[in-house]
Amino acid sequence: MQRTRFTAMDCPIARSLDRVGEWWSILILRDALGGMTRFEEFQKSLKIAPNMLTRRLNALVEAGFLARRRYSEHPPRHEYIVTERGRDFRPILIALIAFGNRHFAPEGASVSIVDAVSGALAEPILVDRLTGRPLVSSEFELVAGPAASEAMKARMAKRAARLLTSSV
Repeated sequence: MQRTRFTAMDCPIARSLDRVGEWWSILILRDALGGMTRFEEFQKSLKIAPNMLTRRLNALVEAGFLARRRYSEHPPRHEYIVTERGRDFRPILIALIAFGNRHFAPEGASVSIVDAVSGALAEPILVDRLTGRPLVSSEFELVAGPAASEAMKARMAKRAARLLTSSV
């Protein structure tokens, strides 16, 4: 079955999901950001079929999240290095950890985010880099950007504010 592609869609969420929306890709990025670089490490961690792991690694390299670097000539072996784009995905993983702990861990957190110096638990939030204000505030809204299509402009005009301010 052919998967639907979102690369031509106007929505930045859809375009991002097209690159990393498959669960294996997100878990590979989690492991890569945690220091894994080699095929065997990913396979052992994820217990994923080799052909699927190869496809996912190739897709992440093609999408610019990982770079492939040869570390052995005979036999030819590669490692996978996180790129700047891959490092930019780290806050999304942190948000998923916090979300999963809050909503899907009735037994308690299996992974906690803590201050490396004090050991105090951290509660991640999304903030505006310029002002430091939380983006859940009604002081922010989503608007169509300069490259938005007419359809995107219409959609954003109807429901832009709700994503950031809705409590329903």
